[in-house]
Amino acid sequence: MAQVPVTTQATGADGGAGGAGEAGELDVLLESHRTELTGYCYRVLGSAFEAEDAVQDTFVRAWRAYDRFEGRSSLRSWLYRIATNVCMDSLNAGNRRARPVDLTPATPLAQAALSPRPDNTWLEPVPDARVLPSHSDPAQTAVARESVRLAFMAALQHLPPKQRAVLILREVLAWKAAEVAELLETTTASVNSALQRARATLAEHAGAEEAADTADPLDAEQQKLLDRYVAAFEGYDMAALTALLHEDAVMTMPPFDLWLAGTEDITGFMTTIGAACAGSRLIPTVANGAPAFAHYKPREDGEPGFVPWAVQVLDLSGGRITGLHCFLDTPKWFPLFGLAPALDAEGRPVGGDEAPDLPSPVERARKIIEAERAAGA
Repeated sequence: MAQVPVTTQATGADGGAGGAGEAGELDVLLESHRTELTGYCYRVLGSAFEAEDAVQDTFVRAWRAYDRFEGRSSLRSWLYRIATNVCMDSLNAGNRRARPVDLTPATPLAQAALSPRPDNTWLEPVPDARVLPSHSDPAQTAVARESVRLAFMAALQHLPPKQRAVLILREVLAWKAAEVAELLETTTASVNSALQRARATLAEHAGAEEAADTADPLDAEQQKLLDRYVAAFEGYDMAALTALLHEDAVMTMPPFDLWLAGTEDITGFMTTIGAACAGSRLIPTVANGAPAFAHYKPREDGEPGFVPWAVQVLDLSGGRITGLHCFLDTPKWFPLFGLAPALDAEGRPVGGDEAPDLPSPVERARKIIEAERAAGA
């Protein structure tokens, strides 16, 4: 798809007034759009880190082109135009991210082996706060949370880049067809056709999966289910855990392509290959619009305390746990989620938050522009 010139203005997309005032104010305005743009790029790309990079690149391009922004429409629609170009550039490389369940059949416990695949194979988890701006409308909140669920994200990966962008802009962000058409420099008829094809593809790939519960906040029964899960997991009580899992529950462990289906294989794995996780501790968090836990397992050096092992993202449906997705690359995920680097013997965080105090994408973009100007670029 040809890139859309950033000097051509979209028609608004519910983004408010146009011109942003003095260029010195631009970083403040960019920051106000950072979360929603990160969410958009994350849905398109399937990677939390690539989304952060895409937003930074968007802001760099916005700084470079700002003197040509005439303010005839919203800054928001202009930024989405740039972000779409950035994401399309990235998707032209052809990589499609996935979950283990999308790549291979379930592995029987007797054949279980831990075989890692490259990082760019996998859909990545993301903290809700990085991609979900706050909404006063509960219906909007529900749509936003559902649109970053791992199953929905996996289905999006089956769409060609243009259809993916169209579906997200139309169905998730509620842009009008004419607005999307102008952003993509195409016709309204083409947008509607792309949306129809995208819906059909999503229905095909999501049809076999049971819809996860999306209550926000969790209702009393869901919270009780999670409390029982924590007690069962920390106590490594397989009978109690079996009672909480759906009979067809799945367990995945990226970066390994192994995944297990059914309570017998899941609990069997936990008491054999995964036996070192007995006595673990779980700290609640949220990821991909779903309940999640930071999983710390006992130290292996004989000292008291616990060390990071996984970020667990759970799927709940019908009063049972239907999915347990364990992301094991903790040097990446624990800093991203702002999780402590260890727990003491009592299960209390030690060592402070692991998340470093790094510049935001806006600050990084501004530094790039300042360096270019200083070099006479």
